[in-house]
Amino acid sequence: MSNVGQLERKTQNRAVTFLKEQLNYDYLGDWEYREGNSNIETALLTRWLKARRTPETLIKRALRKLDAAAALGEGKKLFDANKDVYRLLRYGIKEKEGTGQQNQTVWLIDWENPEANHFAIAEEVTVKGDQLSPKRKRPDIVIYVNGIALGVIELKRSSVSVSEGIRQNLDNQKKDFIRNFFSTMQLIMAGNDTQGIRYGTIETSEKYYLEWKEPNRTQGLPAAGVTADTLLDTHLAQLCDKHRFLQLIHDFIVFDAGVKKTCRHNQFFWYSSR
Repeated sequence: MSNVGQLERKTQNRAVTFLKEQLNYDYLGDWEYREGNSNIETALLTRWLKARRTPETLIKRALRKLDAAAALGEGKKLFDANKDVYRLLRYGIKEKEGTGQQNQTVWLIDWENPEANHFAIAEEVTVKGDQLSPKRKRPDIVIYVNGIALGVIELKRSSVSVSEGIRQNLDNQKKDFIRNFFSTMQLIMAGNDTQGIRYGTIETSEKYYLEWKEPNRTQGLPAAGVTADTLLDTHLAQLCDKHRFLQLIHDFIVFDAGVKKTCRHNQFFWYSSR
């Protein structure tokens, strides 16, 4: 491995350790050589739903609906697939356990109790493109909530601009690469130790990626007991804190005339203080 690669690997190792030890994410492993990596890890989602006593029939039907929503079939745009998935995440999946029975709501995320969800990360997640594009790409860190990929982080060494990570995220969303993997994504991030993190969502152009800023600079971190050594750590704590991560997705995502948007930090704090 080159010295450049070692520097980026060091940054990634630190970020993974921070997410595990400071923010209490489970570690799924290095998935570079794991087969079948997906944005919907069915086994993890099924296990979480079973733990909540969801009937097996409803689990199977909910999974079929989620898979159908996330699939990028011929002519389906990433925006439309992502919007379909978001609706299921936000409002749950209405299904009947049997003929003649009433609809029940299968919740894929427990929005009211963030700690009741399974937050996990995997690194070096090798993903194959769709049938028309078998090229492989490998996002640095993927955030899974109940087995559903909701966040991705590309990391660079300090001497390389965060812009390079942003452009890498944008390339990954192209039809020629792993566009299909982004149909469930909500927050897309790129960062390094010196600039911290810039964030957006699917198909956000580079100039609209945002930097998070806390109104109380002396406090800086939303979670008690979290220690941040770099700006990257601080931004990870501010954006990936379990409660805030879900709040950003639940309350601050808009699909507007073919463009998916999320909030600036000042909009978040203005709305939250109301």
